[in-house]
Amino acid sequence: MDGEISVESRVREITRRVAEERGLELVHVEFAGGPRSPVVRIFIDKPGGVTHADCSEVSTHVGTVLDVEDFIPGTYTLEVSSPGLERGLYEPGDFERFAGKLARMKTRGAIAGQRNFRGRIVGVEGDDVLFDDRTSGRVRVPHSEVAKANLEIDVEEEFRLAEERERQKKAETRG
Repeated sequence: MDGEISVESRVREITRRVAEERGLELVHVEFAGGPRSPVVRIFIDKPGGVTHADCSEVSTHVGTVLDVEDFIPGTYTLEVSSPGLERGLYEPGDFERFAGKLARMKTRGAIAGQRNFRGRIVGVEGDDVLFDDRTSGRVRVPHSEVAKANLEIDVEEEFRLAEERERQKKAETRG
């Protein structure tokens, strides 16, 4: 798509407005496919997770605005969804928000001799992401060097939380 940066930023701004009006967070906008069959992917979230109705409403409103403004050349596919359990981390605020969580990260260039990291997010300091890598320990990664980052499901933590919820449910039933 010609002028993809400006098209992407316009889609991002339209989507951010639509999401915020509905109490939702715009997590990410990406373009996939190619010039012949572009796909606009929008990821939204809210505390407790998004519903199918949230996705449908955002899709309808964003799709209407995009059709009226008609700045995406040709036909395209619009997809709106939750970021999923292993949500992508895109902004420094994402790393701050999910400090303490398990994640994996790939960098553009080697840092401390490696490009792929798995471990726990420590937080953000200035423009750097602090990360406790399972292999090399604490690393400091300039945010501009993060090529891709995602949360990882902490299976043990999820089982512990499920057991805790089950205990609370039983206690409420008895009391």
